[in-house]
Amino acid sequence: MLSYLDEFLLIAIAHFFAVASPGPDFAIVLKQSIQQGRNNALWTSAGVGLGIFVHVAYCLLGVALVLANSPELFTILKYVAGAYLAYMGVQALRAKPASGDDNIDTAERVQVESAFKAFKRGFLVNALNPKATLFFMSLFTLVIAPTTPTSVQAIYGLYMALATWAWFSFLSMVLSKQSVRAFFHRAGHWFDRGIGVVLIALAIRVVV
Repeated sequence: MLSYLDEFLLIAIAHFFAVASPGPDFAIVLKQSIQQGRNNALWTSAGVGLGIFVHVAYCLLGVALVLANSPELFTILKYVAGAYLAYMGVQALRAKPASGDDNIDTAERVQVESAFKAFKRGFLVNALNPKATLFFMSLFTLVIAPTTPTSVQAIYGLYMALATWAWFSFLSMVLSKQSVRAFFHRAGHWFDRGIGVVLIALAIRVVV
């Protein structure tokens, strides 16, 4: 395994910059942290982390090469991902001003969704993210040597999934702090609508 240390470090550095750059994953974790709170955002982060395994799986199975050589299939993926992001964006744009108690922990402020729904939301955003698809296609076809054993490549994938989960869990802990949520909730529905605009812009960017 030590013989693949250089390759692993290169992958780890590339993955860090990829996961830290703003994108659909960050937008949805931010939205969940502010709207739903810490537990929900952590479940969303776990879904994002699990979504990494989807990209790793098709790369290990060779599907990445098929996608790379089939613009039609990749175009379909882009439109599906764009439609899902646009749907979430429209839902956020429909946010209405909260009424009554301004306490951000009350159920009247926002309807708390289930852990499964939060997990599914994070998973779908990551699994359908063409940016992630391009990243993993490049990683497995250009950075990782063809002679690297599949078992070692699987370990790379496991690391990236865990690192992604850890990063967004950290963000969830920070963004869901009472002071941070209170700051965003002063704008209330305007924050929701702002996130909606961001999600729709990301949908357009994904397609274009």
